[in-house]
Amino acid sequence: MARARTLVALSAMTVAAVLTAVAPPAHAATLHRVLFDNSKAETAGNADWIVSTAQPDPTVQNPNPTNESSWTGAISAWGVALQRTGQYSLKTLPPGNTITYGGGGALDLANFDEFVMPEPNSPLSASEKTAILRFVQNGGGFLLVVDHTGSDRNNDGWDSVRIANDLMSSNGVDNTDPFGFSVDAVNIANENPVAIHDTTNPVVNGPFGTVTGSIIRNGSTQTLHPADNPNVKGLVWRPGANQSGTTGAFFTTSTFGTGRVAIWGDSSAIDDGTGQSGNTLFDGWDDPAGTDAALALNATAWLAGSGSGGGGGGGCTAGQLLGNPGFETGTAAPWSASSGVVSNSTSEPPHGGTWDAWLDGYGSAHTDTVSQTVSVPAGCTTVTLSFWLHVDTAETTTSTAYDRLTVKAGGTNLATYSNLNHSTGYVQKSLSVAPATSVTVSFTGTEDSTLQTSFVLDDLALTVS
Repeated sequence: MARARTLVALSAMTVAAVLTAVAPPAHAATLHRVLFDNSKAETAGNADWIVSTAQPDPTVQNPNPTNESSWTGAISAWGVALQRTGQYSLKTLPPGNTITYGGGGALDLANFDEFVMPEPNSPLSASEKTAILRFVQNGGGFLLVVDHTGSDRNNDGWDSVRIANDLMSSNGVDNTDPFGFSVDAVNIANENPVAIHDTTNPVVNGPFGTVTGSIIRNGSTQTLHPADNPNVKGLVWRPGANQSGTTGAFFTTSTFGTGRVAIWGDSSAIDDGTGQSGNTLFDGWDDPAGTDAALALNATAWLAGSGSGGGGGGGCTAGQLLGNPGFETGTAAPWSASSGVVSNSTSEPPHGGTWDAWLDGYGSAHTDTVSQTVSVPAGCTTVTLSFWLHVDTAETTTSTAYDRLTVKAGGTNLATYSNLNHSTGYVQKSLSVAPATSVTVSFTGTEDSTLQTSFVLDDLALTVS
């Protein structure tokens, strides 16, 4: 469709000074990078679901913690156990911050392998829900801990059950049950759920021990929907539940895109009984009725990626490297782009979300570009560029390529598309890229003097392993 576009101002994202100062450690590329959320009222009421009061970096409180009292917070035992392995880099997203993916900043999800939300009590904005789904879709791990229905600790009308179900049904990426489970609006007072027997499962039998079960001390369950996502799997179930069924799951895992997901039905299980003064806490972490420490830590390891070479082993940190991969910030950064390329025009709708990159489409001699340079972690031998492309043209020829889109990485021409590749909708492309320490991905659209061709890009990923 030929267009008269309103140019979008392309400006760098504004980043709070406190976040700019928080740089990942020099060896972070060989660590499992985990971000704990504290932006959604995780300390409201008697909750104290933080690894440390020192935020974003818990090591500021104590760089060499030895036990749960070394850091202040009711899930400090979780954080300290990870820290002591030497294989994890932990950060916290403090109150007042927004969850972002690909928007820049030290605490952007693009800088982490895993995101943990320990019982959120404030609703997620539309952009935050999209950020989480895109993060998982492009290889991130996501662990969501919820509580029972009615556990609205800050009295804003939202409890963690409602927040979880809203995330999975209204996220701007996939609103049709992307993970294959929903959270039940129940309040189970006191039970000891039982783990499945599977010696090959990395969460039930992982590096931190064998999981035999968990605890419910006022919590909820999940209903599985394998028809929506066949990878959904209940790992811990209510006593007496059919572990091959779909109801009564208490700890569930799944996948979405290239990422992994887990959900846990009660925050009592992660509570270590210590924290800030004035809170009523309960030591579920060490409760002998369950093996909650092993469950939390094994799940963390699985979600962060067991093959990411933790501990300085020189392995590849697998993941997705592009910033702002769906252009959902509404700006180009960290892409470099021709004026007006980043677009939210309904004339060329995006593949997902609200924004895309619309190259050419003028019906006159014109060239548009969009490019981004990323650093590739050491040890990565497989690099793949994927993207969704819609080619819309007024050309009628079936034999001559008048208008072209050239895709390059590291200066190598990976592919060329033209008006001959036009389609009624988006088509996903996947191209192999030669490994290098730094890769520049670029798209160049060139139009001749008549009859427009639009090359529209969205939901890009540069994945490494």
